[in-house]
Amino acid sequence: MKRTITIFGSSLPRHGDKEYEDAYNLGRLLALNNFNVCTGGYQGVMDAASKGAVENGAEAIGITVDLWESVPSKYLTKEIRCKNLFERISKLIDIGDGYVILQGGTGTLLELAALWELLNKNLLRQKPAACHSQMWKEIVGIMEKQIEYEGRKTGLIRCLNSIEQIAGYLDKALGETT
Repeated sequence: MKRTITIFGSSLPRHGDKEYEDAYNLGRLLALNNFNVCTGGYQGVMDAASKGAVENGAEAIGITVDLWESVPSKYLTKEIRCKNLFERISKLIDIGDGYVILQGGTGTLLELAALWELLNKNLLRQKPAACHSQMWKEIVGIMEKQIEYEGRKTGLIRCLNSIEQIAGYLDKALGETT
């Protein structure tokens, strides 16, 4: 059974934007490494990652929420509808065997914070998580200092420079699946 990588990121990038192309390439590389993808199910990086995955033989699961009148990505192979934002975040985290946090705003920050807290408090078994973008490097760096000060486990969230590094990290961390 294929493992699933949950991808968090902005709904704003469009085809041709660097963030969209990075997400597309991530979806493609994950599919080629025998992973399915799970996203928030809408446009932007969610659409791009889903497209990259589906075009390369993987499933694209979308976790949508009844709050918005947004149109789900046409590349989803499965949609799971949630009633509220917190149910959605919980489902995104539950489905993932690993996680990627791409460029995003406050919604993506909320998703990263929820994931990090569950990992930090051992409420979720350790799973690989990687961020991509200078913004996350700075935020994660600041938080790592606080986590270290508090005597908690650091290194739960990795910051990597390229989509290729992220795909390789997840492939190595999760091993070969059948």
